[in-house]
Amino acid sequence: MDISGRTVAITGASSGIGEATARACAAAGASVALAARRLDRIEQLAQEINDGGGRAIALQTDVGQEAQARAFVQRAHDELGKLDALVNNAGVMLLGPIENADTEEWRRMIDANVYGVLYCSHAALPLMHAQGSGHIINVSSVAGRVARAGSGVYNLTKFGVGAFSESLRQEGVPLGVRVTIVEPGAVATELPGHNRPEILELMAKRFAGVTPLESVDIANAVLYAISQPENVSVNEILIRPSGQAA
Repeated sequence: MDISGRTVAITGASSGIGEATARACAAAGASVALAARRLDRIEQLAQEINDGGGRAIALQTDVGQEAQARAFVQRAHDELGKLDALVNNAGVMLLGPIENADTEEWRRMIDANVYGVLYCSHAALPLMHAQGSGHIINVSSVAGRVARAGSGVYNLTKFGVGAFSESLRQEGVPLGVRVTIVEPGAVATELPGHNRPEILELMAKRFAGVTPLESVDIANAVLYAISQPENVSVNEILIRPSGQAA
């Protein structure tokens, strides 16, 4: 999969799927712009890519803050010369029952998982329209298809990303902008680690015996979508571990 000469902006690039996507895109020849709140992580990643002969820039960003999200997209475009693809990967997963929930956790998820996607996409769309092409990839989750007790607000955010992605896809067709939603099942990343111990225990029981996907598996799915010729639009990729039934 060769995407030489393309530019790709990736949010949530400090670890997990975002980091793996940055490495995969850079290895396939793209210049990459990296966004995350943890500046030290993305600066180190950018340095590794640059030292390896690629091109990467690191821009500290909280995508839940509109001004920061817009600044990231604009700087990625300006500093790399164009914006061929935006990967909206940044997200938070804080699970637990709705009753007696900490509503600050809800706000954190909605800010990152919903507003982050909205702000970055809104900033990217006119830039892509002006150049006559572009690709927006939204990393969602199986939780955007199947709701479960104990993950209601996380489900809400991911179902919302699915609906937004389909509307955006339709609006993007006459603009020359493709849209893909990627929905991973269980992936071995830092994402679940922000949950309380009792939630982690429940998750371990649910996925007992399941070998999770690796971040690179999702990165390869993203790269597959980006690398298709312009007349091919991969709209949706649902990817689960072979041992995950639902």
